[in-house]
Amino acid sequence: MNNSEYKVKHIASQPLAITGKCDATQWSVANKLEDFVSPWDTASIRPIVFRALYDSEFFYFSFKVRDGAVFTELKDDSKASIAESDRVELFIRADSKMSPYYCLEMDTKPRIMDFKAMPNRDFDLSWNWPEGELEVRSEILNDSFSVEGRISLQSLEELQLLKKDSEGTFMEIGVYRAKYKTDDAGHNHPTWITWVDPKTPEPDFHIPESFGVFRFEF
Repeated sequence: MNNSEYKVKHIASQPLAITGKCDATQWSVANKLEDFVSPWDTASIRPIVFRALYDSEFFYFSFKVRDGAVFTELKDDSKASIAESDRVELFIRADSKMSPYYCLEMDTKPRIMDFKAMPNRDFDLSWNWPEGELEVRSEILNDSFSVEGRISLQSLEELQLLKKDSEGTFMEIGVYRAKYKTDDAGHNHPTWITWVDPKTPEPDFHIPESFGVFRFEF
């Protein structure tokens, strides 16, 4: 387990409105997660700011990504099409063995590739987050995009993703981004960006070493 830890602040005022703009006043109190890396690519990555909050009903998250050349594969609305687009991702695991873990991959439309997974890339792409328990919106500007969402705490509890220890409630989670670039021949190649460096020779987010901890503050 990686030692990377992020503290999720509690908000007790009115619910945070999900618009895709990430401009609700509540976001001003959230901790910023900005130390993203691409260990397998020598090129510098453009800034990414992730924030998270929670209240009595929802876990909220937002990504603000500097990018003036967003690529979205629009041949169809399949999960495979989303997997070939610029996107942000959250993986949440039920235990240290990743049996199971749940993946949310969100592009800028925003289309959602949600699936259940087991170790060794055993993916159940037919699985979807419980209906009505997940909301995601987005906005694309000239030089950036944002993705904003909320997940019900009830669904996180039912999937056994919220855990408790002597320090309180926490989740084991990975935070990622995929950025596609087009080469001179017109082929798209991904740059894989992560919060936690899994220390692997090749990109791989589907291993325990790519996860950190989100601590829910009282």
